[in-house]
Amino acid sequence: MLDATAFQYAIENTQVIHAPERRIETFGSTSFRFYLVTELMDSVNQVRVRDGRLHAERPQIIAPGNFQRMLLEGFGERAEQFMDWLRVNAGHMAVLKYGFQFRKTDVSESVVHSPIEEVIDRLRDVVDHSEDPLSAIIQGVDEGWEVSLLKFASDLIQESSGGNMGDFRRRGLI
Repeated sequence: MLDATAFQYAIENTQVIHAPERRIETFGSTSFRFYLVTELMDSVNQVRVRDGRLHAERPQIIAPGNFQRMLLEGFGERAEQFMDWLRVNAGHMAVLKYGFQFRKTDVSESVVHSPIEEVIDRLRDVVDHSEDPLSAIIQGVDEGWEVSLLKFASDLIQESSGGNMGDFRRRGLI
């Protein structure tokens, strides 16, 4: 298990080298292919490449009433006061819920004996020639590679949410 410092280090040292060309689909599930590149600690020119898939379920609209019930679980009276305020002041607010499934069975690993820059350049060529608009190259931290992947997923949600909300509005769902 990562301590707080290692966790923060993994978040701060995650970089998307090649972002997917498309966002999370509004009305269906989306499967992103990722290449997660990490340098092995204490080893010169040894790079681990993880190749796998990150599956995003379609976003769901959470209406204010349901959102309030989700937020209040385990909270006290002050939280209920806030929800009362929210009910009065945010009648048209909607929240999108995104669900991700990460299947480790979809991940393969290999260690490459080359400088990380060369490995990333080769992966760029692979992604460019694959013509897959849902491919990504992520540079992260080996020990915290799952944190790097979740940081990438979080960024995908942020980048997709505006378009997803627009799609829901155009269909009159919110």
